[in-house]
Amino acid sequence: MAIVECVPNVSEGRRRDIVDSMINAVGRVRDVRLLDHSSDPSHNRSVLTMAGDPAAVKAAVLALFEVAVPAIDLRSHRGEHPRLGVVDVVPFVPIAGVTMAECVVLARETASDIAARFEVPVFLYEAAATTPARTNLEDIRRGEFEGLAEKMASAEWAPDFGPPRPHPTAGATVVGARMPLIAYNINLATDRLDVAKQIAAAIRHSSGGFRYVKAMGIALEDRGIVQVSMNLTNHEKTPIFRVFEAVTREAARYGVTVLESEIVGLVPAAALIGAAEYFLQLERFRADQVLETRLRDERE
Repeated sequence: MAIVECVPNVSEGRRRDIVDSMINAVGRVRDVRLLDHSSDPSHNRSVLTMAGDPAAVKAAVLALFEVAVPAIDLRSHRGEHPRLGVVDVVPFVPIAGVTMAECVVLARETASDIAARFEVPVFLYEAAATTPARTNLEDIRRGEFEGLAEKMASAEWAPDFGPPRPHPTAGATVVGARMPLIAYNINLATDRLDVAKQIAAAIRHSSGGFRYVKAMGIALEDRGIVQVSMNLTNHEKTPIFRVFEAVTREAARYGVTVLESEIVGLVPAAALIGAAEYFLQLERFRADQVLETRLRDERE
């Protein structure tokens, strides 16, 4: 059985009625399971995690667009997280019985349908990218919604699908195929945004840090603190505990402590087991020593 995960990020995290409408739209699609959803008012962003067979997941993405595009207007949208679209990014992730190449095909077919049905321009990224300049999401998103019209006026930023100009209220969408990642944030016990930005620069790959870390420093104004917001794109090669320790050490240089950390959406069990092994100094620990894992294996 082919199982694809999809993790759409939507530029709305404050209006509960709209978020609920999006969740309900996805939930009504047969053969799709909504695994998780989370909303952040500071980021003004919601993340949905769904899984199912490729055709059903594609249908769920289109159902999400049906709700989000008429309900959200980026001209009045404000939030800490960078964005260029109402449905900002739609990644497809191979889970079981499906290859990355098949997810690339799914991404391109879905992008074509989004552009045709909603008149939203679509850029392809990661494994689905049609040019190296569009492999990284942050390169496509640079300039955000406010700079999108000027950016798309350049021939090199013509969309892969859809009109050659932004949708007036929905902007553009980035669709692609990638391996699983961990959305991981560390909150600092300070309101100094400069510290968060310095730490983000020290740990992210694009400025000389860890190979599989993308990071930015943002302010959580409603809480009076700052955050190092990250995507960990390969937790095996750059483990979550290594990133936590690096941020803790960097923060200490500025006399700042870590307040807490959080995972947005789902996380592979191996990433948390690895952190437990490291911090608890477990010796010869095996994954099948986890009670729930053993019970599941016995049932299978």
